[in-house]
Amino acid sequence: MLAEERRQLILAILQKDERVVAKELADQFQLSVDSIRRDLTIMEEMGLLKKTYGGAIPIAKVRTLPQTESIRYGEALPHQHAISKLAASFIQANDAVFIGGAGIHYGMLTYLPKHIPYTIVTNSLKIAQTIREYDHIDSYLIGGKLRAASGNMIDPLAIEQVRKFSLDICFVTGGGLSAKGISTATPEGASFTRAVCDISRKKIGLAPHEKIGIDMFACSVSIEQLDLVITDAETAEEDVQKIKNRGIEVIIAPVDHN
Repeated sequence: MLAEERRQLILAILQKDERVVAKELADQFQLSVDSIRRDLTIMEEMGLLKKTYGGAIPIAKVRTLPQTESIRYGEALPHQHAISKLAASFIQANDAVFIGGAGIHYGMLTYLPKHIPYTIVTNSLKIAQTIREYDHIDSYLIGGKLRAASGNMIDPLAIEQVRKFSLDICFVTGGGLSAKGISTATPEGASFTRAVCDISRKKIGLAPHEKIGIDMFACSVSIEQLDLVITDAETAEEDVQKIKNRGIEVIIAPVDHN
């Protein structure tokens, strides 16, 4: 089989399964893992995919519609749970915290500290509806025009309201996180994230490996504005190093396989 034919088959598998594993491809094509990695490197340089630790994932479009709630707030994958759990561990007694409406934020609710008092500010109806039942948490919902697709408020009213607060820590994410910074599909979403970071003393970026190295349509904040990035072990070491080279700490969230 010619190399070009093999790469077309790899691309077809990627489009069908939304990820490929180098070891599995090596077995399928009866080649060495190094040969498959070379294929993936060439395909990445052609803009056909994004390499990850052990394989590859599809290239994300720079503008994508928000996922439905059933997907965004459905059962998370182990590496996403790991990021959410580690992020929640940074919350301390009497902190004022921002948590948005992304799936990785929703995952944090399972791991929020339960025996200390603190305050959560959110622009997400879903998050607010959940934490309002927690006796030890004071919660504030940012108002504004409700986005039907996401259940979040990110319009100028929401930005004006959130700027009235001062926060100890914020957990921010987007459609992509690279050495350039956090980015998202809409300028409005980027502006809201930027406002949250402006009022927060500690800024933590959350990004599973499928979002690392991705630059979407609108930049929210530069990577230098973050204090810390939390990702998972499947993130390519090259992408991790690019972020570290900008002087930003990167922590790999350990997956609990049990």
